[in-house]
Amino acid sequence: MHVYFAPQTILYDGTQLSSLWAYRSFGLLGDSIVAFRGPCRVQFEHMVDLEDVRAQSPIYGDDMLHFIVEHFDHDLERTVLRQRLLVAIIREILEQKGHGLQRCGDDLYYQDRKLSISIATTTPVSTMIHTALNITAENTPVPAAGLVELGWPVAQIPDLAGEIGRAYADEMQSVQRSRCKVRGVG
Repeated sequence: MHVYFAPQTILYDGTQLSSLWAYRSFGLLGDSIVAFRGPCRVQFEHMVDLEDVRAQSPIYGDDMLHFIVEHFDHDLERTVLRQRLLVAIIREILEQKGHGLQRCGDDLYYQDRKLSISIATTTPVSTMIHTALNITAENTPVPAAGLVELGWPVAQIPDLAGEIGRAYADEMQSVQRSRCKVRGVG
């Protein structure tokens, strides 16, 4: 699985959730987790979560750490489980700073304020996950917390992104290994 941090600022607008985005954008062929920093502005026509569309709940933030994951299979339930695993990995890594976080499904909260956004979906050839963490809590549509508030220096955001990406890829490799080492019973 490819792990990559894009050094340039990228506006996340929802169009990144399209098949082969990592390959088209960065030449990463196959399963991947790509991280980047940038604002978030998702218009309703690009929202994947129809609950948010029906509620007319906007999604935006001024400064976020984004993760785009793509797996080349078609099992949305498996991808939702992977999404929750990714969020649990992020929680573990962030809690090493000593802050207690709460996870509710695919969302992370700090002191009842939202730290993350996340969605899983399918494409014609793959499944995809977008998960993002507020770096700052400025200009968000709901009460929010950010990584800076948790004590994460902005200069260390690329290191954090790499740590999360590698931990997720390692977990996927471990799952694959576990699948391959057992014999069937019965």
